[in-house]
Amino acid sequence: MTNLFSIFEPSTSLMNIQLNWIATLIGLLLIPTYFWLMNNRHSMMWKTPFNILNNEFNILLSKNNKGTTLTLIALFMMIMINNTMGLFPYIFTSTSHLTMTLSLALPLWLSFMLFGWLKNTESMFTHLVPTGTPGLLMPFMVCIETISNIIRPGTLAVRLAANMIAGHLIMTLLGNTSMNISISMMSIMLIIQMMLLSLEAAVAIIQGYVFAVLTTLYASEVN
Repeated sequence: MTNLFSIFEPSTSLMNIQLNWIATLIGLLLIPTYFWLMNNRHSMMWKTPFNILNNEFNILLSKNNKGTTLTLIALFMMIMINNTMGLFPYIFTSTSHLTMTLSLALPLWLSFMLFGWLKNTESMFTHLVPTGTPGLLMPFMVCIETISNIIRPGTLAVRLAANMIAGHLIMTLLGNTSMNISISMMSIMLIIQMMLLSLEAAVAIIQGYVFAVLTTLYASEVN
């Protein structure tokens, strides 16, 4: 069991500095200089999904939020790169730890709550009672909505970390069992591993998209 979860242990250190967490900064090396260069195929490959995300986030925010979508797109890009880099051998998956995911979700949620309750207090109160709720159920609905609002950063963090842990654990289990199988079964195991790797690559992108979209929805309720 200790060996199974060792892939999530940031134990490599030098002078009490956890070197495995430096894997989070690998994404900075992947940011090209196309912001200052002429358009090419590489820049267009990135700009096309960014434009799609920008239009979608603008619709979800339902207001002219200039610059807000750039923050959400950067959040999506950061999570996606960290998830994808974790699929490479010997690279630490930082998004599989609540330390990382909660550090992303909690400040965003707190900023939304502070802005909403200080600037749009009446609107925040109206969100606690859905439209058409009977008067007898209003106290219960306020309690339920308050609890669901409080656990939002936890659900965001746990969803991302749990999906990363689950996929990596399955691949690790199959990799450990493949050491003792026959050569005839090795080809089947390789096909299964390739299919799982493709699934994890898709999950890495989808989880970054889900995290960014849910954050956008939480921000739209504050407006």
